[in-house]
Amino acid sequence: MTEHYFTEKPTSRLIIKQIKEILRDNEIELYTASGLFSPDQVDKGTKLLIEKSVIQENSKILDLGCGYGAIGISLKIIFPLIDLTLSDINERAVQITSRNLDFHKLNGKIIQSNGFEKINENFDIILLNPPQTAGKKLCFKLIEDAKSHLLQNGSLQLVARHNKGGKELSKKMLEVFGNVKDIAKSSGYRIYISKNSGKNL
Repeated sequence: MTEHYFTEKPTSRLIIKQIKEILRDNEIELYTASGLFSPDQVDKGTKLLIEKSVIQENSKILDLGCGYGAIGISLKIIFPLIDLTLSDINERAVQITSRNLDFHKLNGKIIQSNGFEKINENFDIILLNPPQTAGKKLCFKLIEDAKSHLLQNGSLQLVARHNKGGKELSKKMLEVFGNVKDIAKSSGYRIYISKNSGKNL
């Protein structure tokens, strides 16, 4: 059986490499590793979320299911005053994210957690490229749990391919938050945003 990137303890041979990407007009180097999602390049959905997410300086941000940390680390470089937490179930993801933070001399908290299991704080912004290959049930649970980890008027910003499950995820966000809207689209991907306000956007 193929080992997925959402495995807690990967057993595949560890191969670490570095990639370079242009993200929000910055050339950013990142370590990646085998056993993680999209190790050869930042995938199109993640790139869209980095480029088009709505970020305010001083925001408390969670990069949920961070992989090697591409989203959180890129945004921390560009918005140095954000308070950044990154989490992933995969211990290898946590190790490589830590290496990337050190490489860029950035401050950030890293938590190995299955979804929100070990996350006890609330955030202004939760950023998520959901693990759709893990199934709809898990993705729906992440959306549900995100609501109780957002501060008042905080936002969940999620990227997905609209015609490959994204439409259903956006409907779930509407059900949970009472509001949802698209804020960007590219190559079949869309960013959906819901606010923890109890009001329609």
